[in-house]
Amino acid sequence: MRIVTRSASRATASCVVAALALVGVQAAAQTASAATKAASVVTCTAANTKVTVTEVSRPINHLLLKATNTGTKPCYAYNAPFLRAGADAQAPLAWADETTPQAVVTLEPGQSAYAGILTSSPEGEGGAKETTLGVVFTNRSGGATAEEKTLNLPHGGVFFNSAAVVTYWQDNAQDALAW
Repeated sequence: MRIVTRSASRATASCVVAALALVGVQAAAQTASAATKAASVVTCTAANTKVTVTEVSRPINHLLLKATNTGTKPCYAYNAPFLRAGADAQAPLAWADETTPQAVVTLEPGQSAYAGILTSSPEGEGGAKETTLGVVFTNRSGGATAEEKTLNLPHGGVFFNSAAVVTYWQDNAQDALAW
């Protein structure tokens, strides 16, 4: 009887080893699939994204920046855009840190991300009417991507003062304008 039991135990052990090997192969395939998908996502830039700016009625002194993925691959809209209000701007608008999303906004082809822009407030100083808005996307590390897209502002120009800020990219317009 003992010989039969050893033989059955070896067969069971072989089946267990084979099952574990199969699970390992499946897990490796899933990991490789996830890595391939992540590698196929690119950074949103002026080259693969259409950017528009519109004035909104509420809240006052706000603009809505919309970025739509025109590429064939998904893209990440990292952080917030660098914005240059007017051709003579010395520095980009500040980012509204309280609007940092929980995750990077991923745009499938045809999808859009939104950023709200506060152009001025009574607490701000100085200011001028600007006719253009320079937009530069950010990369994963928070640096600028290579190309700037220059947009014409609505109504021939918008007043900006030192209180001007931009939100981080959001996946919907309501969140971009809620702050």
